[in-house]
Amino acid sequence: MAIQQAELQGISADLYNALRKAESIAPLTERHPEMTIEDAYAIQQYLIAQRLDDGERIIGKKIGVTSQAVMNLLGVNQPDFGILTDAMTYNSGEVIPMAALIQPKAEGELAFVLKHDLQGPGVTVADVLRATEGVMVCFEIVDSRIQDWKIRIQDTIADNASCGVFVLSDRLVPVGEVDLSLCGMVLEKNGEIVATGAGAASMGSPAVAVAWLANTLGRLGMSLKAGEVILSGSLGPMIPVGAGDNLRVSIGGVGSCSVRFA
Repeated sequence: MAIQQAELQGISADLYNALRKAESIAPLTERHPEMTIEDAYAIQQYLIAQRLDDGERIIGKKIGVTSQAVMNLLGVNQPDFGILTDAMTYNSGEVIPMAALIQPKAEGELAFVLKHDLQGPGVTVADVLRATEGVMVCFEIVDSRIQDWKIRIQDTIADNASCGVFVLSDRLVPVGEVDLSLCGMVLEKNGEIVATGAGAASMGSPAVAVAWLANTLGRLGMSLKAGEVILSGSLGPMIPVGAGDNLRVSIGGVGSCSVRFA
């Protein structure tokens, strides 16, 4: 039996309250085992609408579940996406207050900044490269409103793809100057290397992930807009973070980005 609209809105209200109180709630799929991926995206849209009512502004999108390992973990064969707002943004070197987060983990990624719209279906990697002004090093600080990260794909989609906040470097590099598949990533926590990876970790190339997103959104009547920031998926494992941690991520040919938690 399908979940009714009023119930979907009620679930989104639970997630919104968890977000604002920085508290976790029981897995949605335990309470609603019948929840579909379509239901989960409807909940996500209601959740974002509540944030926009608070005065937040959409500035981009994020792609999640881009590695085969995470797809296997969640039992799916496709990535997911979430919506980025201006309230989630930090600049390299800034301090993120732990009080606003619940159970954060850091991922090193490439962020694409678009100069042209991308409207699927039919978007190719070449289209993505033509539409991209440049790429930046990025930390995505994923965070889950679901207790103990006990998520299925429907839980994370409904929870805005487990978006927390994100941190952008101060350098925008033309996409033609970067080997998107081979660029290496090194993530340091308190001066020690804790993760490494490469561009190929995200669907073979971060540009493939962005093309997937443009085509997926196109089927939903949505597009990627000029000026938007697109987080293209983790290049390595998620790293748990806590108060006092200092993180730095470097990506070959693009630069580095740092952040501190307090």
